[in-house]
Amino acid sequence: MSVLVFDLDGTLVSSMSDLTATLNAVLVENGHRAVAPESVRAQVGQGAKALLQKGLEANGVTWSDDDITPLFGQFLTYYEAHIADHTRPFPGAIDAMTHLRDEGWRLAVCTNKIERLTHALLDALDMTRHFDAIVARDTFANAKPHAEPVLGAISRAGGVKERSVMIGDTATDIDAARAAGIPVVAVDFGYTQVPVSDLGPDRIISHFNELPQAILDLTPSS
Repeated sequence: MSVLVFDLDGTLVSSMSDLTATLNAVLVENGHRAVAPESVRAQVGQGAKALLQKGLEANGVTWSDDDITPLFGQFLTYYEAHIADHTRPFPGAIDAMTHLRDEGWRLAVCTNKIERLTHALLDALDMTRHFDAIVARDTFANAKPHAEPVLGAISRAGGVKERSVMIGDTATDIDAARAAGIPVVAVDFGYTQVPVSDLGPDRIISHFNELPQAILDLTPSS
């Protein structure tokens, strides 16, 4: 079977507002200054700890794991309570997924969010029903850009890598696809600080209505 493996934050959903609001709530609660969303944009797809690290650095704090651990717990609690205040699917995402499923593709999520938050967000947005597999940072021993979660998502969705494609927005996704040996489509509206064209994806799309053709170009015999 053919599987489309989607990143989540910055690819399927626009989550910058809720993630930044959570980060700033935790920073301010602990005596630090709030940060601008653009200052942490590139960390959005890397998980909560990366966001906290960047937020502390923006405050001139030299952090250690002992600093991050208690803040991480606070972040998870606040974010879970506000996980979909402003987060929504990007325009055309649901329509594209529905069309591609009708064309015979299976769909999977492969994200560097932890499982608890991944399922909470997809449930809140009524998106869980679209996917045959959901893989998060802590599903397997390794997270993206390692190949393991991508290949694991394909396997759990009942597919094979020879007929699968990754869709993401950052170097983490592109590197994970390369490691897994599958082609990758990048969206140019996600959370990378460099032009996505510099990262060398196989195709770039600017709207989800372009995804079916990009997939067809990469898998003409599927």
